Amino acid sequence: MKIDFDGVQAFVAIAELGGFNKAARELHITQTALTRRIQKLEAYLGVRLLDRTTRKVELTVVGRDFLPQARAIVQETTSAVQRLKEMAQHGRGNLTVACIPTLASHVLPRIIREYAKRHPHNQVRLLDGTSDQVRTAVLHGRAELGIALAGESQSELVETAFFSDPLVFVCRTPHPLQERKTLSWNDMRGIELVRVSGLVATRVVMDYQLARHNVRLDAKYEVDHHATAVNLVAAGVGAAILPASTIREGDRPGIRKIPLTAPVVKRRVVLLRARRGSLSPAAEAFYELVRSTPVKV
Repeated sequence: MKIDFDGVQAFVAIAELGGFNKAARELHITQTALTRRIQKLEAYLGVRLLDRTTRKVELTVVGRDFLPQARAIVQETTSAVQRLKEMAQHGRGNLTVACIPTLASHVLPRIIREYAKRHPHNQVRLLDGTSDQVRTAVLHGRAELGIALAGESQSELVETAFFSDPLVFVCRTPHPLQERKTLSWNDMRGIELVRVSGLVATRVVMDYQLARHNVRLDAKYEVDHHATAVNLVAAGVGAAILPASTIREGDRPGIRKIPLTAPVVKRRVVLLRARRGSLSPAAEAFYELVRSTPVKV
C-alpha cells in the first residue's frame, strides 16, 4: 500500500489550523497545490475527509475518525526523517569494530576516547580476534570496520594502510641490555626469550623477515597471546620480542622497550571495510577518525 504522505500532512495541517490559507502558509505551498493534495488523498481513500464551503472548512465524520491516525503518521514520519538527518549530519548511530587484540591495549582506546568526545550518543561494540577472524567478521557483516594485519588481498575488502608496527625487545629491569638505545637481532643470542606461537601473525612476519637475513633465534618459553608474554616478562620470566604497539613505555613499572634493528622488522596494520555497500554515518565518522589519527608506538 502506498501512503500519500503529502496528502496526509496537508489534511492534518488543515484540521489543526482550521483552514486552507493557514495550512498553505504553514506548508509553504499555494492553496491550489494544497487543494490538489487533498483531492488526491480523498480520491485514493475513496471518501471525503473535509466539507468545504465559502465560509469554513469542517471535518467529515470519517475525517474526524481518521485525524488521530493521520496525526500519528505525520509525527512518526517527521521524527524518523529528522533522526536520519541527524545521523547523516552528525555521524550518529551505533557501530561494531573488529580488531586484533594487541591494538586494544592503547592504540584503539585512544581513538575510541576521541570518538566518544565527538559522538557522545554513539555506542561502539568491539570484536577482538585474529586477523583472519577480523576479515571474516567484516566480510560477513558482523562488523562494519576491521583493524588487522596486512595479508593476502581479497576482492571483497578494501584495505587502507593504518600504520607500521615495528617489533621491539621487551625486558624487565634489571637486565643486561636495559641501557641500550637499540639492539640488533644477534644481541638476542643467549637471552631467555618468550615468543608467541607460530599460529600468531606477528610470529609469521618475524620468522619470514629473520629467515631472509639468516638470523635464527631460540626461545625458552612459548605462549599463544602477546598479553601473556608481557605478563611473563613483568613477572621476571625471560624477555620478549613484541610489536611496539603492545605496550607503551611506562605502562608497566620496571619494563623497558628497546627498538630492534638490523633488520628492522615491521608488521603493517590496515583498516578494513567491505567493498560492497556504504558505511553507516557512525562507521564513516569512525573510519575517517582512524585514517586521520597518527599512531605513536
